[in-house]
Amino acid sequence: MNTREWFRSAKFGMMIHWGLYALPSGEWKGSRIPGLGEWIQYSARIPNAEYEPLAKAFNPILFDPDEWVNTACRAGMKYMVVTSKHHDGFAMYRSKVSKYNVYDATPFHRDVIGELAVACRRRGLRLGLYYSQDLDWNHPHGGGYVRPGTEGKDRSNNWDFTDAFAKDYAICFEEKIKPQVKEILSNYGDICLIWFDVPATITDDQSVELYELVKSLQPDCLVNSRIGNNRGDYISTGDNQIGYETKGQTDKLFECPATLNDTWGWKSFDNNWKPSSKVIELKNRLNAEGINYLLNVGPDHLGRFPVPATDILREVGMTLGV
Repeated sequence: MNTREWFRSAKFGMMIHWGLYALPSGEWKGSRIPGLGEWIQYSARIPNAEYEPLAKAFNPILFDPDEWVNTACRAGMKYMVVTSKHHDGFAMYRSKVSKYNVYDATPFHRDVIGELAVACRRRGLRLGLYYSQDLDWNHPHGGGYVRPGTEGKDRSNNWDFTDAFAKDYAICFEEKIKPQVKEILSNYGDICLIWFDVPATITDDQSVELYELVKSLQPDCLVNSRIGNNRGDYISTGDNQIGYETKGQTDKLFECPATLNDTWGWKSFDNNWKPSSKVIELKNRLNAEGINYLLNVGPDHLGRFPVPATDILREVGMTLGV
């Protein structure tokens, strides 16, 4: 079975958003910050000089990659997509490109992606990796910027790096993005898919170059549409988008990324959990339209899945007869 056939038959996967943002868990300097947990640096406009020290406190001693994988398998999930680097620029693997990573910058001193790759192979669960290819709030030339006089929403770090005219995403693309993509596709065995996100500044030529880089390293690795500029092997629908029109597009692959509560990264006060019955309802509805259901869990700062999430997924697996 080739990768496209496997993806079409998989139907159900787990997404995991995990990084430094799990430490503040939605709060900063005594205030609850609105919005998504993993966007807290942007939402609270936290300078890198204050955000980077979170790495010194990041020590998730309860992280158990086998338990994560077992939880996904018991729920009937066929693949796992994990954040190797989110928009904050912090890598959850040992990167030689940037020391701003979980191995070199934290007391944890372990390669999260490496350990998950081993655990996935042990259980036969396919591994995919999320990588933020455009936004990088730690790099002075990270994308997402909007220059004065042009339209669009600025998603860049415009509080540390204030001059939009001084920014050149091509520098970040060459210095960090391509080298790190090469790392994650070279060091962890077969990767079933790479999950890019928020294509704001990336040009068509850069999307093509990045796509070709992925295929040169792992020809069977699928690339999602959020690589930008109408490129990629399959369509990522909008977040939590139910009812995407797929009729007449039998040659295409689809996936819906969705949350189990209201956020992706861990927020201690987000308790709006979907019951297992709702999860199964959404899965069945999406699968009937030929869309994979990629359901997210946001582990806490110690590496634990939230208990409600674990309970819900256990019930889902039992109902599905896994």
